[in-house]
Amino acid sequence: MNSIDRRSVLLAGLGAAGAGALAACSSGSGGSSGAPSLVSPDDKVVAATDKKRRTTGTVRQATLTAASAVLDLGGGVTAKSWAFSGRTPGKEIRLSAGDTLAAELSNQLPDRTTTSIHWHGIALRADMDGVPPATQTAVRAGRTFTYRFIADAPGTYFLHPHVGVQLDRGLYAPLIVEDPKEPLSYDDEWVVVLDDWVDGVTGTPDQVFAELRQGMGGMDMGGMDMSGGGTSGGSMGGMDSSPSPSASSSGGMAMRFMLTGAESELLGGDAGDVKYPYHLINGRIPADPDIYTGKPGKRVRLRIINAGGDTAYRVALGGHKLTVTHTDGFPVRHQQADALLVGMGERYDVLVTLADGVFPLVALAEGKGAGGMALVRTGSGSAPKPTVRPAELNGMILTAAQLKAADDVRLDTRKVDRVHRIELTGGMMHYDWGINGKRFDMNDPTANPILVEQGQRVRLDFVNTTTMWHPMHLHGHTYQLGTGGPRKDTTLVLPKKTVSVHFDADNPGQWMLHCHNAYHGEAGMMALVAYQA
Repeated sequence: MNSIDRRSVLLAGLGAAGAGALAACSSGSGGSSGAPSLVSPDDKVVAATDKKRRTTGTVRQATLTAASAVLDLGGGVTAKSWAFSGRTPGKEIRLSAGDTLAAELSNQLPDRTTTSIHWHGIALRADMDGVPPATQTAVRAGRTFTYRFIADAPGTYFLHPHVGVQLDRGLYAPLIVEDPKEPLSYDDEWVVVLDDWVDGVTGTPDQVFAELRQGMGGMDMGGMDMSGGGTSGGSMGGMDSSPSPSASSSGGMAMRFMLTGAESELLGGDAGDVKYPYHLINGRIPADPDIYTGKPGKRVRLRIINAGGDTAYRVALGGHKLTVTHTDGFPVRHQQADALLVGMGERYDVLVTLADGVFPLVALAEGKGAGGMALVRTGSGSAPKPTVRPAELNGMILTAAQLKAADDVRLDTRKVDRVHRIELTGGMMHYDWGINGKRFDMNDPTANPILVEQGQRVRLDFVNTTTMWHPMHLHGHTYQLGTGGPRKDTTLVLPKKTVSVHFDADNPGQWMLHCHNAYHGEAGMMALVAYQA
């Protein structure tokens, strides 16, 4: 197998892995002497499980060319970034449940940069999950790789790279798996992709990460007393979020990208790490928004995807109620709300009955004092200002914890076979994010696996010991919040809180469990959920 380009996988000494690490993942080895035998991503049991998936026999072809692009964000704002086929979001992929997707990734990125595609939320075969070095070798520049898998669960998903902090560039696109027996009644759909944008405007995600990795201890805080922060990263509430004019005389780095003073009660305190110049909806800035045109009285399904790197969004459509029908692809008991809180990696489907006029769809960057906006136009009227904040943003705000799984997808009641404590650790002072006190080691991905066995009911207890919130994402599975909550693959764990989730170990292989804050995950808040052979 090809080795992985060290620079493009991890920055500043985190390193990369290639064929040697993949060999350590193979059946019969756990990455170190005496370790348990693990199911490898290309094990026979993976193929056997895949053969049991319901399939229509239809193959959908797609080509995704990752390359440099100058992106038009609207209003005369352009950004030199990376994108699929020159646009962001990338072209939507849509198929029917049970179809096979054959998607060719062509890597045309500059500077010999490697990449991959992860199919976020899809419970697919392990060797197609797109996570170097755990499930594949990263795709080298100038090469292609074809992902081929059955998408047997309908829902709203998306795709993005799983190499370095490439997620925070323009390399993402919606993936919609339609239900051939769709029970919902509606007239139209609108896919709404939210994103926080820095690349090619004030810097690059690699530069952001390099600064963040210095931690608060390496920053020039303008003479502020940082002694109370500790290694778990104290709240930065009330601090000036403007950058320092220069590095301190003691050698501290000036703050170009690190955000301070962002506070949110909904998120339990500190709202985020990164200053973003723009927040986008469907690739457009609020001053020149994406527009959905419809007719009054029509019922529209909004598929809302947060593809951001560091921002939770409070989403509302002015003058309308939202009826939540799904989260992370799975149906819930319908519930009405004025607004939604959507963390990175989360997706929500909602139904709205359109009124007559022009209405702002606002994605408020939670705790950051900014936001994105799109428009719904069904009649005459002038567009609201880009800074509009509809009253619904302060109405009934729904989070996943308030939802219940629909009866047909709720897990059956059975005893738990295995419990894992997933302690979320680290902080902003040293930017030492980890799981159970350890940073994930890309050079030895199977060093500290979270072990499960085929057929087990598993409970994960996410114990957040930090002062920041973390959207925790599990690959290859959906879990249930508590015993009757919604089925999800990404859930928000607030500071100093514990969230328990349950899943059935029915998809053998090796799967990442990580914070979907792009920078927390890259710093080390990842672990490997591995099936024992």
